[in-house]
Amino acid sequence: MATVTTSDGVNLFYKDWGPKDAQPVMFHHGWPLSSDDWDNQMLFFQSQGYRVIAHDRRGHGRSDQIDAGNDMDTYATDVAAIVEALDLQDVVHVGHSTGGGEVARYAARAARGRVAKVVLISAVPPVMIRSERNPDGVPADVFDGFRAALTTNRAQFFLDVPSGPFYGFNRDGAAVSQGLVKNWWRQGMAGSAKAHFDCIAAFSETDFTDDLVALTMPVLFLHGEDDQVVPISNSAHKAIKLVRNGTLKTYPGLSHGLFSTHPDVVNPDLLAFVR
Repeated sequence: MATVTTSDGVNLFYKDWGPKDAQPVMFHHGWPLSSDDWDNQMLFFQSQGYRVIAHDRRGHGRSDQIDAGNDMDTYATDVAAIVEALDLQDVVHVGHSTGGGEVARYAARAARGRVAKVVLISAVPPVMIRSERNPDGVPADVFDGFRAALTTNRAQFFLDVPSGPFYGFNRDGAAVSQGLVKNWWRQGMAGSAKAHFDCIAAFSETDFTDDLVALTMPVLFLHGEDDQVVPISNSAHKAIKLVRNGTLKTYPGLSHGLFSTHPDVVNPDLLAFVR
């Protein structure tokens, strides 16, 4: 397997497809998944002549199941390690959900010339959890429920999430794909329960406001209007107001996992922005 070793000794698995002299598009997965969640988009962009890269976040997928560093600062540092090891320049970074937070934190700190554009899909910024500063955020007991379900029966929890709100399969008339449900479960169960537990705090409690303000490159926000996991009113509608050069595109009726359920809709919009 292709891996990059971080400064604290963690081996991060990554995929790197396509011409090495083509513009790179790097994909960042959501919780608790892996780089496999981007298979459709990686094949699509490679067919369009791009170099495509995706990695398994530490503790996820095929990367080391380390019990430390499951926080956004370390995730961003890990991204930088892969970018530097592969010497990637002018990269378009595409992040989904937790991966969107990872992208925002990395891109705000990246060295000049490393980042060309940013795409945040159903992403957690600016901050998910309810607080005095974010009174309309998601209540803390929702995330406590995630922790309890993960601790009690992670295997069942990782069936319930994709069978329900993640893909909107709990909606009346939804076209349920058991393949997507099983693939979500497969990816999740390959990772570390400790990393998944710790990452709940990372994606729900991290405040990305300053990161969004610091972004100077073009930023595209894509978000389903029926996102039950990262509600659009608490994320994209707020985040677009914080960036300097942002575009927001929303999709009526689509879910948190919209790029998996509707790649035929999302991929052309991604390609138009990347070009």
